[in-house]
Amino acid sequence: MSVSMRCEKCRSEALKIGAKTTGVTFVGIEGEEKDKVMVIGEGVDAACLVVRLRKKVGFADIISVTDVDDT
Repeated sequence: MSVSMRCEKCRSEALKIGAKTTGVTFVGIEGEEKDKVMVIGEGVDAACLVVRLRKKVGFADIISVTDVDDT
């Protein structure tokens, strides 16, 4: 997900929101400008997560949703 994060406090808040979401096993910040949140988990509702990020942090958009193979 691409999230508008202008400061370190915004990044921290985005990580907290991602970690509190049901089914999430990993949350990380990535991208050259540290503006992308990577969330890995099982049964994660991406739309609900984006709504929560928009309310607390700012603009958020889903970039991609994929299945991750554990093999």
